[in-house]
Amino acid sequence: MPPEPTHSDSPAVDRLGFTETGRSTRPGHPDFQEPESIEARPTGRRGPGDRADRHPTAAAETTKPTSPGLAAAKTTEPSPPDLPAAGTTRPTREGLAAAKTTRPTRAELAAAADRTIPDVLAPGLAVLFVGINPGLWSAATGWHFARPGNRFWPALHRGGFTPRLLHPSEQGELPALGLGITNMAARASARADELSAGELLDGAAILTDKVARYRPRWVAVVGVTAYRIGFQRPKAAFGPQPESLAGARLWVLPNPSGLNAHFTPVTLGLAFAELRAATDLPDRRTVGPSER
Repeated sequence: MPPEPTHSDSPAVDRLGFTETGRSTRPGHPDFQEPESIEARPTGRRGPGDRADRHPTAAAETTKPTSPGLAAAKTTEPSPPDLPAAGTTRPTREGLAAAKTTRPTRAELAAAADRTIPDVLAPGLAVLFVGINPGLWSAATGWHFARPGNRFWPALHRGGFTPRLLHPSEQGELPALGLGITNMAARASARADELSAGELLDGAAILTDKVARYRPRWVAVVGVTAYRIGFQRPKAAFGPQPESLAGARLWVLPNPSGLNAHFTPVTLGLAFAELRAATDLPDRRTVGPSER
């Protein structure tokens, strides 16, 4: 079970007010690390620039999805005929080697704020993974969970979803495996107070519409705090959820960020493996038992 919410001045409190990461996100604190994806901070007051940093309960009562936001989501996502055939976007060996060694510059990361990146999506997927929102590294590269230190791709492999450890630049391989990636909130950001609870509420409504259109069998939200706020389920825990989403089964996974000290690479892999077993997908790993 996830730890109970604590006071927001505690250095162990994560970016949504829950002790999920175990690291400080307060600038100036000795353990501060810049978050790679943004979660709302329920301060109970408006922050700089009149942002809607509200307590999750209050936001849930007052913030509703906007029609323009829903309309934009319907018009900007790829339509099925426009999707590339699964498995056709595999990078060349040279391109992959270059991708693994290329790092965005500070200027490129700064310019990536507020960008959006395309979903990895196709109709009828087995599992659609839902991140919180793109970090600047992902926005600069166009790859989901791209920041070095993020453990999504290793956990995906340890959980048996992929036959080998994929680099973020190989995300186009996922639809052939029945997998996809999207986000609760589309815009990239770098600080904890840049994504409001209202954006997560709107994002949950947009996600519901997307799931109804593409009809994955399972939806796995990667981050319990984002799920609690976006879907107004303040007591939600990890694992299967009692409710469904537009006909899809729901599952909540731990946040794979390197800032989440409550989960090791091994325990993250086990959490992903539990989901894979529930979906009846085979264990696709091609490594020996000692590596599992």
